[in-house]
Amino acid sequence: MSDHRRAIPSVGALLESEAMRPLLDRAPRPLVTDALRELLAAAREAPDDFPASLAEWADRVGSLVEARRQPSLRPVLNATGVVLHTNLGRASLPRPALAAVHDTASGYSTLEYDLLRGERGSRSVHCASLLVELTGAEDALVVNNGAAALLLALDTFARGRDAVISRGELIEIGGSFRVPDIMASSGARLREVGTTNRTHLEDYRGAVTPTTGAIVKVHRSNFAMRGFVAEVDARTLARLSKEGGVPLVHDLGSGLFISLDAIGLSGEPVAADAVRDGATVITMSGDKLLGGPQAGIVLGSREAVARMRANPLARALRVDKMTLAALEATLDLYREPARAMREIPALAMLATSVATLGARADAMVEYLSSAGVQARRVHTEAQVGGGAFPDQSIASVGVELAGDAEGIAASLRAGDPPVVGRKRDGVLLLDLRTVPETEDERLARAVLAAMR
Repeated sequence: MSDHRRAIPSVGALLESEAMRPLLDRAPRPLVTDALRELLAAAREAPDDFPASLAEWADRVGSLVEARRQPSLRPVLNATGVVLHTNLGRASLPRPALAAVHDTASGYSTLEYDLLRGERGSRSVHCASLLVELTGAEDALVVNNGAAALLLALDTFARGRDAVISRGELIEIGGSFRVPDIMASSGARLREVGTTNRTHLEDYRGAVTPTTGAIVKVHRSNFAMRGFVAEVDARTLARLSKEGGVPLVHDLGSGLFISLDAIGLSGEPVAADAVRDGATVITMSGDKLLGGPQAGIVLGSREAVARMRANPLARALRVDKMTLAALEATLDLYREPARAMREIPALAMLATSVATLGARADAMVEYLSSAGVQARRVHTEAQVGGGAFPDQSIASVGVELAGDAEGIAASLRAGDPPVVGRKRDGVLLLDLRTVPETEDERLARAVLAAMR
């Protein structure tokens, strides 16, 4: 009985073959060799499944090499209907921010250099003046994310001291990341007041003692409480903090800079309003409703922000030049609110009318149907995501694809570009609210390729 492994060519013979030459011309030799060895090992274990010719060997090795060269971080088309999808990167950057990142990253910059004085400057000044202008805060600071902003505030004001917070605000942000854990990491002693559903001013007042480092107010951005509930607003807590000489740290969460009442989304605090309420320090994210890059934003009094800036932890939590460039360009759009609503992708997606989405869906269904794909327009509900407006949905329109939902979804994820949709009632749905109109053609082509 013959051994099938005798028919398997050697690594050297395959590498020197004419069939492998085109692959070696476009891919590093060590990568090709590695892929070849993996394929040879598999062939030795599977006698009925190894290439019959050198050309087939080259094809299989080429496919393996291409798969290995794919970056792990890849752009995708988000057809889930969740605008600020944490798993898919949250907010898409506006074009001016992309241009700013390119210009800043492609050469040298004034990251820590003062052109006027011709000497070393500070990266903490970038974005600060714009944040002050847009919100009315006395000073501002940018760190690497929202949790870092809260951590830095607590470490600055409450390390080794009590941080007073309502039990109803000890929330989990996501990925099992919880506010109590952030507070513990800061070195603050958690001092819970009130109950899960009801906390009153007297609860806070009774907890403020000479050992109190800060009063903490956390906006419950990712869930809503209804029924027999009570909480103390930030303005009232700000008066209490001034009476007791204790800083009030107010975590806003999503970082909304423009009221969205006009498009039917209400209840989320706006940064400028929070500043007027009088908290000592306000923290928020930059990559959620603000629509910029991942960043943590700190707004507050000059003295409070100066103390946070001087904290050694601030250096560990600082942001790089690309983040600052993207954030500054995004913030600049807010000088004209109407322009911000048009050009910041997250806001533009939220504001797109159902009629516009419907017309796009009709065009896509017509295109897919003409190619033999069973598709139909459906009404659906989109979500803001990112922990914002948790109890509000947005009327939307999508395209429903007939067939095996699991199989179609897997094929779409494996495509180029990858497409991520959502399943509803056993059918795959592509929600167009989270797909830029400029990507409709690519989405339709991706569907055709996946259905084949």
